Amino acid sequence: MTFKSALLAFGLVLAGSVAATAQTLTTLDSVLKSGTLRVGTTGDYKPFTFLDTATGKYHGFDIDLARDLAAKMGVKLVFVPTKWADLMKDLAANKFDVAMGGISVTLERQKQAYFSQPYLREGKAAIAPCGSVSKYPDLAAIDQKGVRVIVNTGGTNEKFDHARLKSADIVLNKDNLSIFDRLAAGKADVMITDASETRFQSKLHKGVLCAIHPGHPFDFAEKAYLLPRDMPLKEFVDTWLHIDRKDGTFKRIYAKWLQ
Repeated sequence: MTFKSALLAFGLVLAGSVAATAQTLTTLDSVLKSGTLRVGTTGDYKPFTFLDTATGKYHGFDIDLARDLAAKMGVKLVFVPTKWADLMKDLAANKFDVAMGGISVTLERQKQAYFSQPYLREGKAAIAPCGSVSKYPDLAAIDQKGVRVIVNTGGTNEKFDHARLKSADIVLNKDNLSIFDRLAAGKADVMITDASETRFQSKLHKGVLCAIHPGHPFDFAEKAYLLPRDMPLKEFVDTWLHIDRKDGTFKRIYAKWLQ
């Protein structure tokens, strides 16, 4: 082999090595290299994520934790709007690095992505106008002809209603922002959603809407952060959550939004 051919062979090996390194760049590596963490969030689910359209700023429990995560990664935070119906599609399209905002752990989502360690025990519960709470002591009382159950489209609430309600009238609502005002105005009779949201909305609509047995939800569920199939990023997020729980950060943010 001549020196020229040896040099060419070395160059090809080096190029292949560089290409292999680029191909193995993890999502965590990309976030740290770019200096930006892209967080997908729906902005329509109090108390976890809420977009104030007047200011263009996001607020909520998971929004505060997203800011804490970015700060501890040492990167800038950018919120990327998404919808419940588009959540998995947008993650697969690499529109964001992590999704945060009251996301329920499901096996269907797990087939396509990773979840962080769960940070909240959850379950579906009901909320109704306070004057009619006694009519709906359990799911069987809700699942009656003529009972209007309002639900936002594209999420686990809609899946729960279609799976568990056979007789009640399911009223679809395109967003999760106007539902509680419609419920309070008598446009529907009941909503079934996460127990934490029923507690929060009953505080916002004190004396008008009341949560029904949020301490004894209809099923078991947990909330976590949705991640691409990138183990280094998952391990980092899990470690961050563990430290936040131990140093009091999580407890402080929890007290602000969920107590």
